[in-house]
Amino acid sequence: MALLSVATALVTLGLKFWSWHISGSVSLLSDAIESFVNLAAALLAFTMLTIAAKPADDDHPFGHDKAEYFSSAAEGLLILVAAVGIALTAWDKLFAPEPLDALSWGLVIAGFAAVLNGLTAWKLFAVAREEDSLTLRADAEHLLSDVWTSIAVIGGLMTLWLWPSQTWLDPVIALAVSLHLVRTGLKLLAPSLAGLMDEALPAVEVNALREAARPLLPKQVELSVLRTRKSGHRRFVDGNLLVPGSLSVAEAHALCDEIEEAMKSTLSACDITLHVAPLAERDRHR
Repeated sequence: MALLSVATALVTLGLKFWSWHISGSVSLLSDAIESFVNLAAALLAFTMLTIAAKPADDDHPFGHDKAEYFSSAAEGLLILVAAVGIALTAWDKLFAPEPLDALSWGLVIAGFAAVLNGLTAWKLFAVAREEDSLTLRADAEHLLSDVWTSIAVIGGLMTLWLWPSQTWLDPVIALAVSLHLVRTGLKLLAPSLAGLMDEALPAVEVNALREAARPLLPKQVELSVLRTRKSGHRRFVDGNLLVPGSLSVAEAHALCDEIEEAMKSTLSACDITLHVAPLAERDRHR
């Protein structure tokens, strides 16, 4: 999927710069600049997914899954940089607008590029949901954002095509595109930073884990508060199983294994670690 994104970025990059070259539209140039970001993001996504897929080793005993967060964060930053570049270019054109050439063909080419991005984004979203991949989801979000950008640019330029004298509309569209990219970049940065800071799993997932354990808890056995985090597509959960002193080590261990397995079956790619502790010391382990 990452390679598909790279291929799409290369094709749309060529198409969009072609549409800008024959039309001279700064808003089509802004759309083309975003394709540069698409290509860089797709290459970065492929690299980070390759790293994230590596198994755990001595230096990284919990695996390499967090590489996905770096990819998503970097993509968000690249989008913000592109937004600034587009805004600066459009601002200059706003005070010195120029007539556009061959706008009709430029719009056709840009529309074809938007369709390619839309189809790739649809496929990436499907695989991202299946694999629970933040990197693919970020790449899909970015491509979808590019599609909406292209639609806005094409719609605005069609108006300009019908009223050629309104040349100020071209840089205004480009400025609107830059604002949209700022929103998209910040949207991609948020989950990446949350993952790097080991934010807890959503309450609905934590509740699902506790509900899976509840039927297996005998009387006088309690499950402490769970500590949770997510690394890429993998989830990590640990807590204490509080048991009475009358329970043997073997019995407590078997119960612990049974509960862990039930919790693992609730969420995909979930590592559960429960520590057996005396019920009499519950205040220490809450």
